[in-house]
Amino acid sequence: MDERTSVEFMYDELREQVADIFSDKEADVIDKAFKVACERHNGQKRRSGEPYIIHPVAVAKIVVDYGMDYQSVAAAMLHDTVEDTDLTLEDVRKEFGADIAALVDGLTKLGKVPLDIKDKEEQQAENVRKMLLAMSEDIRVIIIKLADRLHNIRTLNFVAPQKRRDKALETLEIYAPIAHRLGIRAIKEELEDRAISYLDPIGYKEIEEELSKQGKSHSEFLETIKSQIGERVHEVVPQAALEARIKSVHGIYRKMYMQNKNFDEIYDIYAVRIIVDSVIECYDCLGIIHDMFKPIPGRFKDYISTPKPNMYQSLHTTVIGRAGIPFEVQIRTWDMHKTAEFGIAAHWKYKLGINGKQKIEERLAWVRQLLETQKEADDVKDIVRTIKSDFVSDEVFVFTPKGDVIDLPAGATVIDFAYAIHSAVGTKMVGAKVGGRIVPLDYKVQTGDIVEVLTSSQPGKGPSRDWLHIVKTSSARTKIRAWFKKERREENIAEGRSEFEKEIKRNKMRFTEEEYKKLVQTIADRQHCATVDDFYAALGYGGLFMSRILPAVRDEYARINAAKQPEKIKIQETAKPAKRAVGEGVAIEGIDNCLIKLSRCCAPIPGDEIIGFITRGHGVSIHKRDCSNVPKDITSCESPERWVSARWLTNNSIQEFKAGLAILCESRVALMADVATVLADMRVMINAINTRELKDDRAYVYLTITVKSTDFLNVVISKLKKIDGVINVTRSSNQ
Repeated sequence: MDERTSVEFMYDELREQVADIFSDKEADVIDKAFKVACERHNGQKRRSGEPYIIHPVAVAKIVVDYGMDYQSVAAAMLHDTVEDTDLTLEDVRKEFGADIAALVDGLTKLGKVPLDIKDKEEQQAENVRKMLLAMSEDIRVIIIKLADRLHNIRTLNFVAPQKRRDKALETLEIYAPIAHRLGIRAIKEELEDRAISYLDPIGYKEIEEELSKQGKSHSEFLETIKSQIGERVHEVVPQAALEARIKSVHGIYRKMYMQNKNFDEIYDIYAVRIIVDSVIECYDCLGIIHDMFKPIPGRFKDYISTPKPNMYQSLHTTVIGRAGIPFEVQIRTWDMHKTAEFGIAAHWKYKLGINGKQKIEERLAWVRQLLETQKEADDVKDIVRTIKSDFVSDEVFVFTPKGDVIDLPAGATVIDFAYAIHSAVGTKMVGAKVGGRIVPLDYKVQTGDIVEVLTSSQPGKGPSRDWLHIVKTSSARTKIRAWFKKERREENIAEGRSEFEKEIKRNKMRFTEEEYKKLVQTIADRQHCATVDDFYAALGYGGLFMSRILPAVRDEYARINAAKQPEKIKIQETAKPAKRAVGEGVAIEGIDNCLIKLSRCCAPIPGDEIIGFITRGHGVSIHKRDCSNVPKDITSCESPERWVSARWLTNNSIQEFKAGLAILCESRVALMADVATVLADMRVMINAINTRELKDDRAYVYLTITVKSTDFLNVVISKLKKIDGVINVTRSSNQ
């Protein structure tokens, strides 16, 4: 079968569906869209080698399956034409009208990336923001986009490995959560399953094999349970329909690998669904199920009286059968079932009319809220972070004292709850009560909690900077930063300047006054800050983080130092690229295949500024640049030619290095136990330990530990300093 025939055959199958659903006039528009797409994509190939037109036809087929209107199907056919061919948006508007053109525009990625958007993540965030803006105007945009992503991930095996992983991660973190929030279960589950199969093929295969191994017993068990339930339920509700299913691979994966459970500890692998005509019959069936089987305490959820944010409604209960195998029972009406399966797309598939439109408006509230919150953020990437952190499958449902339901991601605190009610409530918050009892601000709310936010009317009252480290949701974090940005500019500038200078000193970077001014201006420009004060202010209120900009600061410091290095130890441009000595992860500039060892006197680790010394017969010894054995002025030392430039490899395959620490502390009982506990909690290995008594009831504890980098070591030092009785912790050469 040649290419043209295969495409026409594929479209003929779609055309049969179209003829059954749409009027002749509507079908003609879809035919016209197909012909235009064929002409414009003519000669283009997919990575699989197939003609490109197969992709828009497949996307249109998915859109038809989800019951969308003819304009959505036509837009699906044309969705890549403006981006990938010479067809313009104006051409689409003339040929197909304003509605279809608007849909195609919403589906088209940002064409020419603005010059100030150099970051790949920032470009992705801009594309997501554009898509959400279009979605807030017309929800059909996101449904077509989900269909597009679904077909792309079905054919992802033809893409290069790294791009495959990037696309799979983007799917799992952005598109699957959006499908979940829109209630489109089938698309959500397939996106998650296929993404995990690329991101963790071994874990995915293990679960598949476990399910396959028990395939026959699974089917027999479900059929038996279904039959038993059917006999009892049909006596009371004769028209009830029963379905049985096995949990999705991703659902099992989350519980096995993210909650550290065994396959046998997952209680909802099996599920039986009962679909009835009325809400009363739902509760009647629930009584029958609890009479037949023993319910597991704490595993009953009533999403009928308290729907999920995506309008999902159902009764969930987990019970144990006579064979001792737990399984879940879901009970819902037919209307609830349509919403559960097709989510917001049910409006078109089942022609829900005015009430359906009202539900769409309700469901779009979160899109508008997300876009409003993003306006307060300095970084467009916050919109992606919000989707990743706030649109998770695991949710809790919390009540206000008036009975209103607030949904939050699992792990959210009472501060998140306050900001979810309103920014003003969060800003004036001074405390919270759960069930009438005062709780700390880092209390994590649970489903069913009744939370009362305590506020202050005191002028100037605002959030604490510590809240940025407590809140779970990106929306709360963005609102806190926005408050500090607006209300505390001078304080922010002082705070940011102090943090920046402290980090410079901590990393032992030395600048002249002129070099320091140039450095700060360069970093401010890179962060798109209009002035240095704006840069300091952004650091102060949390719009920027030192951990993210520190690599750029180090690069600039290295550039300044390189310019000051004497010619005799600079790298010659013609020198061959250095090779890494096995096991050290260091490159020596201008030297090939030499033995490299890390010196014991200063024990350098990745992140330290380093320099090499050519020894006699023992290769190159690597020292920290501020090691006491390294001359301050290399040009005037005894053998300047033996000191060579060295750097850590960015693709360093070495995972662990030894570092020495000196802990100055008070002599007290159990202090060593506290130190060991902190290190064990951080999974840090202790290689050696020595102590030295001092006068006035003090002591030094010398540790040799295994770490991955200076950044991780700094975190370890910070944790150790918080131990009661610890006075100071410093790097040590004691090995």
